[in-house]
Amino acid sequence: MIASCMIILGIDIGGTGVKGGLVDFPSGVMKGDPLHVPTPNPATPAALTRTIKKIVQHFRHSGPVGTGFPGPIRRGVVGTAVNLSPRWVGKNAENVFQKGIHRRVCVINDADAAGLAEVHHGAGKKQKGTILMVTLGTGIGSALFYEGVLIPNTELGHLTLEGGDAEKIASAKARSDHDWSWKKWGRHVREYLQRVDHLINPDLIIVGGGVSKRAEKWLPRASKGVRAKVVPAKLHNEAGIVGAAMAARQKFSR
Repeated sequence: MIASCMIILGIDIGGTGVKGGLVDFPSGVMKGDPLHVPTPNPATPAALTRTIKKIVQHFRHSGPVGTGFPGPIRRGVVGTAVNLSPRWVGKNAENVFQKGIHRRVCVINDADAAGLAEVHHGAGKKQKGTILMVTLGTGIGSALFYEGVLIPNTELGHLTLEGGDAEKIASAKARSDHDWSWKKWGRHVREYLQRVDHLINPDLIIVGGGVSKRAEKWLPRASKGVRAKVVPAKLHNEAGIVGAAMAARQKFSR
């Protein structure tokens, strides 16, 4: 059991970078600046645990830790790890991290973590009905909510689009890899958003990731033809950190 008012360390693991920060509760506001470090290559369990430990030591944090992981997580066990080492598949990430950093750890899918933060503290706050959070980064993550309740591990970033995996053409990494203009990349994102709009029929789509900070350059074009209301994330890259900390607070408050 943890106190309702406290500070929890949230960590967001990405395919290219890992970032962490202290989150104050019940406000859900970050305390101070986050720390960004490169994702180890290869991102094996041992290497990634060392990275997590560095972040814990940097903040001198002795309490629980929430971690967003880029892959489906069931009771702490990793289902897939497309942008990390395949050695993660089938391992209990919570156990791996707990043994390495000697702290209580909660692990949740990274997009689900970002969605938690946006639904409760960001662009989806007070929104009723079905909300879909889409994160555009190294890959594409998704988080689905109905009346504020998370439906975990949706993995809608791997839908087939233009004959291949959607994140190969609609992620922020795809834009960088192909050196596409905002206009050209926005057309791919629009096709992706139209696809998930027809499949899920959400009331609201929140688009996050680092590119949400520059939403004015591409989102108006990318949201054309999408029936749901489409808005950029309010917490931007901090959403994953805040949401991971929220998940830890929920787990250890039971």
